[in-house]
Amino acid sequence: MTAPIPAATTIAAYVEKQSEPLASVVTALRAKFDMGLPETSTELWHGHPVWLDDGIPVAGIKAYPTFVTVLFWRGQAISDASGKLNASGSAEMSEFKLHGPDDLDDTLFDGWLHQISELQAE
Repeated sequence: MTAPIPAATTIAAYVEKQSEPLASVVTALRAKFDMGLPETSTELWHGHPVWLDDGIPVAGIKAYPTFVTVLFWRGQAISDASGKLNASGSAEMSEFKLHGPDDLDDTLFDGWLHQISELQAE
């Protein structure tokens, strides 16, 4: 019996343990969140990277074997004419799945981050 792969203990380790093409997706998303949500802090939360504002989750990413999910805790409060954000769970959370780097629409994603940043400033 093989031992399970140990969980990442840092964001850098989380990124490094991803296989391509998901590693490129996670790396790009991390840079986007760091630039688009500069007022937040980042930590591993329930095993995946989450951006927090005063300890409250704002956004996160979670890699699965074939895709990466982007989570916006107040995602249902932002406008999304593309229809790509999907309601997730209870409260106001929305999610978006990416299967590779080509799924990341910079203009659309930057617009979502701008709206999230404005919501956090309220």
